[in-house]
Amino acid sequence: MPLRYLLKHLVLPPSGLLLLLVFAWWLRRRVPRLAVAGFAIGLGGLWLLSLPVTVEWAARLIEREPALPEAGWADLAQRAEAIVVLGGGREQNDPAWGGDQPSPMALERLRYAARLVRASGLPLLVSGGLHFGRPPSEAALMAEVLERDFGVPVRWREESSRTTWENAAGTAELLQREGIRRIVLVTQAWHMPRARWSFEAVGFEVVAAPAGFLGVPNGRPLGGWLPEAKAAWQSGLLLNEALGELLYPYLYR
Repeated sequence: MPLRYLLKHLVLPPSGLLLLLVFAWWLRRRVPRLAVAGFAIGLGGLWLLSLPVTVEWAARLIEREPALPEAGWADLAQRAEAIVVLGGGREQNDPAWGGDQPSPMALERLRYAARLVRASGLPLLVSGGLHFGRPPSEAALMAEVLERDFGVPVRWREESSRTTWENAAGTAELLQREGIRRIVLVTQAWHMPRARWSFEAVGFEVVAAPAGFLGVPNGRPLGGWLPEAKAAWQSGLLLNEALGELLYPYLYR
């Protein structure tokens, strides 16, 4: 297991807050006031992160790239030379499909990319590496779905990346040697600022095509103030993204 993966999941919620609660329990007799503060922060943090309204407000801070107007899809060929769609994870060993499949989040990206390809006629690259070193790559899974289910051909596969920075670097190796430097980039709206920064840092001109916006009215009862398991998962995604956006300029220059 990569150390980066282990550290991230120990620090970010829910693990970080659960560890704080365990630490507070251990301190309850030694330093009771500090233990009470730890319990309050841990339980309060878990509650806040499980609220749809928290997801909505946090996403609005991160999702700074606007949606690409459908009226302009046909003109993308004048603004870019290729479409790049980033992997969004996988579901393992699904017996209905006889193996791994792209995650629902990845499928959302693929569906959007397929429409952009049909509207613009631009060639398509899929980017995503192996899952802890085990084939098939995310790019291979994505290409199969695009070609078999959406009828969209894939010209390039970037199959070595494990991070957003590696998505960008690997894509640059494939496309820039063919003289391609202007791309349409497809990923989640909350992921787009960090993805755009990475691709621009390796020399691309980027037309952002975000999908899957979370910073929209949540439509839940009581305005989203009731806890939900899905909101807790989405909050974790947003926290991970905020941390990545903060650290990337220092890690990759």
